Amino acid sequence: MIEFIPTGPFSEVKMFRQDRIGQVERRRKQWQEGTLKRSLERFGVKEGRRFYTPADVKHFDFLEKVGFPGGYPFTADIYPSSVPGVSGAGYAVSGGGLVRAGDYSGYGTAEDTRDFYQYMARHHRVGGPNIAFDLPTQCGYDSDHPMARGEVGKVGVAVDTLRDFEVIYEAFAGDDDLDRIASNFTINAPCNVILAMYIALAQQRGIAIHKLRGTPQNDILKEFVARGTYIFPPQPSMRMIRDTITYCTEHMPLMNTVSICGYHLREAGATGAQVLGFTFSNAISYVKLGIDAGLDVDAFVPRLSFLNFGGSMHFFAEIALHRASRRMWAKIMGERFGAKNPRSWILRANTRAGIGNVSTTLQRPLSNLTRSVIGGVASALSGGGGDVRPRYDEPLGLGHSVEAYQLQADARRILEYECKLNEVIDPLAGSYYVETLTDQIEEEAWEIIHRIDAMGGAVAAIENGHMQREIARSAYEYQRQIETGERVIVGVNRFTGEQELEVLTSRLVEHPYDPKKRAEAEEKQLRKLAQVKRERDNGQVKASLRRLNEEAKDEKANLIPPILAAVKADATIGEICDVLRGVFGEYQAYDVAA
Repeated sequence: MIEFIPTGPFSEVKMFRQDRIGQVERRRKQWQEGTLKRSLERFGVKEGRRFYTPADVKHFDFLEKVGFPGGYPFTADIYPSSVPGVSGAGYAVSGGGLVRAGDYSGYGTAEDTRDFYQYMARHHRVGGPNIAFDLPTQCGYDSDHPMARGEVGKVGVAVDTLRDFEVIYEAFAGDDDLDRIASNFTINAPCNVILAMYIALAQQRGIAIHKLRGTPQNDILKEFVARGTYIFPPQPSMRMIRDTITYCTEHMPLMNTVSICGYHLREAGATGAQVLGFTFSNAISYVKLGIDAGLDVDAFVPRLSFLNFGGSMHFFAEIALHRASRRMWAKIMGERFGAKNPRSWILRANTRAGIGNVSTTLQRPLSNLTRSVIGGVASALSGGGGDVRPRYDEPLGLGHSVEAYQLQADARRILEYECKLNEVIDPLAGSYYVETLTDQIEEEAWEIIHRIDAMGGAVAAIENGHMQREIARSAYEYQRQIETGERVIVGVNRFTGEQELEVLTSRLVEHPYDPKKRAEAEEKQLRKLAQVKRERDNGQVKASLRRLNEEAKDEKANLIPPILAAVKADATIGEICDVLRGVFGEYQAYDVAA
C-alpha cells in the first residue's frame, strides 16, 4: 500500500535552516555586484550563466515536494524500483512479468502488416502489435470512399472490416495469442469500432474478453486541438468515450480505456506548461465523464493511461516537466477527486523525459541519434529507464530501418549497462535549479488548468477555440525563433556551410516496410473490400446498422454492443461511422485565423 502523505506548509521540517537562507541571499547579492559584475564587464557581455542556491528553494520540503519513489506525490517516480532491461514499449527485452505492446507500426494492407510483424518476430522484436492505421481508417472512411483516394495504406494499415483484423492477428497466435499479449490501437474517433473488432476476434478464438489487455488511444479532445482525425462534434465524441470507459470497466478490466496524449499537443506547438495544463484539463474531463456515468472514481481511473508529453531539447526543463507531471496528477486525483486507491494517483505513462519527434531534423539526420541519446539521459534522470527516442531516421519517412532499431537499442544498453544511469532514481532531487524549474512549470500549468476550469472545462475551451488559439500562438513563436536564428538548430539554421558533412549510415538490411507493397496497397485493398461486400449477408448488415441507428439516438445507450453486432456482420468501418454521422453530425474545425 502506498502511503498518502498530507501536504502543506507545516507538514515536515524544511530542508534548509531559514536563518542561513538570509545569509545566502546577502552573499549572493555581494557576488552579483562584485565578482560576477567584474567578469561580465571584462568580457563585454550583459548576462552570464545562471547560478542557483538554497535561496531559490527556501521553502523546499522533501516529503511534500518529492517523497520516495513509488510513493505520494510520485515526483521521483511512479515505481519504487525499475525492472532491468525494460524501457517502456517498443520491443524492449521483456522482464518482471510485464505484458507490453511493441512499437507503433503498420502499413499497406492487413497482409503487409501481418508480414511485418512476423518479420520482426523472427528478429526477436517481442511484444504485441501497436497498430498504426491509415488516415481513411482513422477518419471513419472505407478504402473505396472518394476521400480515401491516394491515402489507403500510406501512413498505416488499412482496416475496413473484421476480416482485415483477422489477417493482421494471424501473426499473433499460440504463445502469442490475444490473452498473452497487449495490443495498442492508435485510433480515436472510430475507437469503439476497432475495440469491437478485437472483442469479435477474441470470441472467434474462444478467448474470454476479460483476459484482453491493451490500450486504445481514444483521446478525442486532443484531436480537436492538435491532430485532426475527429469525426463527430465534441459532445457525442465524449459519449463514445463514456461508452468505452463503462463497457471496459464492466467487461474488460485489463484494458486501458484512454491513452491521454500530451505528445500531439507538443508536436502541434504547445509549450511545456501548455502541454501539462491542456493534457490534464482533458484528463479531468475524462474523469468527470466516468463519474457522471455512475462509476466510482477508483473503479476506472487506474485504467486511464498517458502516452507522453512530447519533448524538446531543453534538457533540464524536460526533466522538471516530467517530475512536475507526476506530482500534479497525484494532487488532481487525491485532492480534487478524492481518490482512495493509490493506483488512481499514479500517472501511468510509458516514457519519461525526452526530446520529442519534433526535435529531429531532416537535415543531417544521423545527428538525431545524438539528440535522442541526450533525451535518453534526460529520461534516466527523470525517473525513466534511459529510453532513447525517437530513432534517428524518424523524419525520413514512415517506419524505421533495422539499422535505426539497432542504434537505438545499443544506445539504451550503453546508458544502462556502461553508464549505469539506471542505478539511481531521480538523482537530481534536491537540486536547487531542478527543484526551482519543477515548481515553476507546475505553477504555470496550474494557472492554465484554473483558466480552463473557469471556462467550464476542456470541452468548452475547445468549443470556444481557446486551446487551438493558444497552441497556434506558441507554434508561430517557435517558428519565428527558428527563422530569425534566435533558436539555434544545428545543421538547419546554423553550421550549414560547405565544409559541413552529411554523414550517412550504410543500409545493411532491407527496410522492413516494402515500398512495392505500399505502392500496390490501395488497389489490393479495394479488391478485397469489394469481395467482402459481395460475399457477406447484406440483409444482416442492414439490420445491424438499423439497430445502431436507433440506439445512437438514445443518449443513455452504450453503443459498443450494437457496433459489435455490426462488426460481426462484416459491416465496414465507414458504414458504421456513416450511421453515427447521421445521428451525431460532423465536427467543423475551429478557424484559429478567424
